[in-house]
Amino acid sequence: MAGSRILMRMPNSDNLHIGHDGGSYPDAYYVRTGETGFSSTLHSQGAWQPGEQHLAAASGLVLAEVERRLPSDKLVSRVSFDVLGVIHSGPFTIDVRMLRPGRSIELIEATMRHGDQISIQARVWRLMASDTSQVQGQEWPVLPQPEAFPALLFSEVWDGGFIGSLEARQAADARGGRGQTWLRTPYPLVHGEVDPPVAAFVKLIDTANGLVVRERPGDVFFANVDLTIHFTRQPEAGWIGFDTRASFGPTGLGETFSVLSDIHGPVGTAAQSLTVRIRDK
Repeated sequence: MAGSRILMRMPNSDNLHIGHDGGSYPDAYYVRTGETGFSSTLHSQGAWQPGEQHLAAASGLVLAEVERRLPSDKLVSRVSFDVLGVIHSGPFTIDVRMLRPGRSIELIEATMRHGDQISIQARVWRLMASDTSQVQGQEWPVLPQPEAFPALLFSEVWDGGFIGSLEARQAADARGGRGQTWLRTPYPLVHGEVDPPVAAFVKLIDTANGLVVRERPGDVFFANVDLTIHFTRQPEAGWIGFDTRASFGPTGLGETFSVLSDIHGPVGTAAQSLTVRIRDK
């Protein structure tokens, strides 16, 4: 992975991250500007272009607003994020609505909107909790604890403020396309606010596509157009573990698939659909 940094293009938008001009900015990914409004800080900056937000931080915030505005004793089972356009830096709005209410099952939709343009559309299934401990079981291997892995200088692989906000550890035998990694961050999603429990975990998951890159990002473009997460139990935030496989097909399609863990063991899976393009020389 070393030496695979990409060339960054300057943004065209006048609505840039708080801190882009060298001024101070809070140790958080976003600043709340109203009940539904936010502005991005430099900590949320994406890895492909400096005028974008990283989907990891953005998806975490979208789910956080679902948890904040529609609190429930039901559990997040699946959350999917489709990227409909550039996730611009600067100000934006998050809208949340209940699509399918129910006593045991509910479906919620949330969007991130920059003016009239929607960049992220999310759907969240929440299911009734019940005691199934007597039949619990899973077939995923347990990751070694974070201290078993050497530190990874993630910012030597990828640019961007979001990557710079992370602490990373990765197995010594990780290679292009396959590896085990732990990540954590000291920063909350919103300045002055406590992350909702599941959103605190989700805010790092989209990094999976950059953990075991198969090709140098300067040579091959392989951005993901979605992120789908399934949980088998509610995760505990802090260190987040990834057992990741990245695959490229022969016709421009790819997938990054990860088994996700907290420090207590596996909690679910994440999949990302990739658009793979060889860059012109």
